[in-house]
Amino acid sequence: MQTLSRRNKNLKEGGIVSNSLDQLRERLDGIDGAILEALANRQQVVSDISHLKLDVPDELRDPRREEDVLSRLVETGRSSGLDPYFVTRLFREVLDHSVRRQQEHLSDQRDPDQRIEAITVGYQGTDGAYSHIAARKQFAARDADVSYEGYSSFAEMLEDVRDGKIDYAVLPIDNTTAGSINEAYDLLARMDLALVGEEVQRVDHCLMALEPVPLASIRRIHSHPQALVQCGDFLRTLKHCQVESSEDTAMAAKRLGRDQDLSEAAIASEEAAQLYGLHIIKRSIANQKENFTRFVVVAKQPVRFDTRISCKTSIIFATRHEEGALLGCLNVLAEHHLNLTKLESRPRPNTPWEYLFYVDFEGNVAESGVEDGLRALASQTSFLRILGSYPARTPKETKPADPRPPRLPAAPAADAPRPEASVLQMLEKKPYKLVSRAQRMEDTRVHVGSVVIGGPRPVMIAGPCSVESRDQVFACARKVKELGGDILRGGCFKPRTSPYAFQGLGYEGLDLLEEAGRECGLPIITEVLHPADVERVAVKADILQLGARNMQNFSLLKEVGRVDRPVLLKRGMMASVDEWLAAAEYILAHGNQQVILCERGIRTFETATRNTLDLSAVPVARERTHLPIIVDPSHACGTWRWVSPMTTAALAVGAHGVMVEIHPKPDEALSDGPQALDFQKFETLMAQIQSQR
Repeated sequence: MQTLSRRNKNLKEGGIVSNSLDQLRERLDGIDGAILEALANRQQVVSDISHLKLDVPDELRDPRREEDVLSRLVETGRSSGLDPYFVTRLFREVLDHSVRRQQEHLSDQRDPDQRIEAITVGYQGTDGAYSHIAARKQFAARDADVSYEGYSSFAEMLEDVRDGKIDYAVLPIDNTTAGSINEAYDLLARMDLALVGEEVQRVDHCLMALEPVPLASIRRIHSHPQALVQCGDFLRTLKHCQVESSEDTAMAAKRLGRDQDLSEAAIASEEAAQLYGLHIIKRSIANQKENFTRFVVVAKQPVRFDTRISCKTSIIFATRHEEGALLGCLNVLAEHHLNLTKLESRPRPNTPWEYLFYVDFEGNVAESGVEDGLRALASQTSFLRILGSYPARTPKETKPADPRPPRLPAAPAADAPRPEASVLQMLEKKPYKLVSRAQRMEDTRVHVGSVVIGGPRPVMIAGPCSVESRDQVFACARKVKELGGDILRGGCFKPRTSPYAFQGLGYEGLDLLEEAGRECGLPIITEVLHPADVERVAVKADILQLGARNMQNFSLLKEVGRVDRPVLLKRGMMASVDEWLAAAEYILAHGNQQVILCERGIRTFETATRNTLDLSAVPVARERTHLPIIVDPSHACGTWRWVSPMTTAALAVGAHGVMVEIHPKPDEALSDGPQALDFQKFETLMAQIQSQR
């Protein structure tokens, strides 16, 4: 009886839970409907604004207003318990779509005759291909009925544009990993078509199968040849596995559903996996993490765009067979202040050993300066064809805005004063040459994405001492981004004094750090310990860190000198400034000129702190070297209480930035918890720095 009663009670409670769940889901449906209605109302207001802007000379896009809007929304969301990162990501998409809608409306209103109620867009491949995704992204803001048609080849697709069978074609033109797509360039030279748009699509290759099978059971992998090349490093780790080429990545995914073979897999986009009901076994398997494909939109006739729209122009030209002919053409573009974004050469058809040059530059043919420049260029060439001007997606001015977070104040001195003659004479006798002010007087600036280390504004590098978990590193990344930090740090390989201490998560931690940085739009820095790991770590890390214990690991110094990645070199615990600079010389001497020095404290007789932060080394080093210098107060102090004042002091003596450790719960940190700032203390530090401007 008790068992039966308990069962009836459970059924009753289950019914109550089920009814409550249904009610909550109904509420969610209502909220979602309200969100859609609000977005539709917002879109109508955007359309009204674009009508008003038709005869107003104001710029189409106002980045400062976008920053203000995002900043306000983030603060409002925070007061309502919403994550700032989530709010920023959501409304950046909304703002980007609004700008695209305004661009489309301006074009339609300026030239009503070109407006089409229904358009057909061609792309190479099938549904779910990266070309299909880019096409949908490009035409999402178009106020028309858009249909998409897949093609098996570029040539067939462009021929249909030429013959009027379709209105537009989305053509991949170059990739950040594989380079230029030669077939696309050759077809543009041969066919009389125009470029009217540009789209940039992130390529995130995923390995997928019918079911979540183990990697060891896969015997054959299908994908487009370019995707197979871009994922070569990952594919080489799979034993007893063959690769087969497909017409495109989505077709490879579609084939899995047709063959129903559990030993087969495909490399394609996440959208393709969702479309064809496949399971993603592993994400982000490309050799390079920053993998983008640039597409151009091809039409039969060119389109004139409003000069308030940030545009790019593409041209093809051939030079006369004369000495310095190419230089003369490029000088013409430079004299007219036309900033080149692309220069590509291809063999000239039917003319052996002569070449056509493809050039993209920022500007609109509707602008008088661009028109004058092209007229002058024509006089220097044997052939010139203007492919068209179109709204640009790659220049810095077109990037989506961020909320306006606290920023570090400007450095006390953007450039170190010119050393006196006696200092230069002393430097001539030093064992280091390439890092010396005697070799280069101007400060070196190291560019890491959009971050500049060594410029007038100091950078903030922050993150956990060790990457411990996904939740931990993502929480840190979001806080760094929210508060205006520039770079995310995190230890994946930990050189510990005790062999029993936490040694880090290794490459698993690096994957988590890279994913967190990518999600939040932050470059990442992590330490590398062994020469054999340099190349593999450099694939994912934006900056390679060499710790104090490895400052004179000459094999490691030489190895990082051979890679194209910025290197942060920490000063050894008992190293002089000259020894520190001599270690940096090893890196520069092997080709890598992107070195950042880091003062992290030296060992002295003092025991109150973990190390003694030698701030006098900053002005001394700035006098002797052109390399940028940052300060790490966390490792010097060893206790969080002194990190903030030493950060302020480091900036006061001219450091180009600081690197501090933060942790969601320092008391639970697996390494160096006492020196880590919790999120509240990190926010206070950033506010203090801002208030001292």
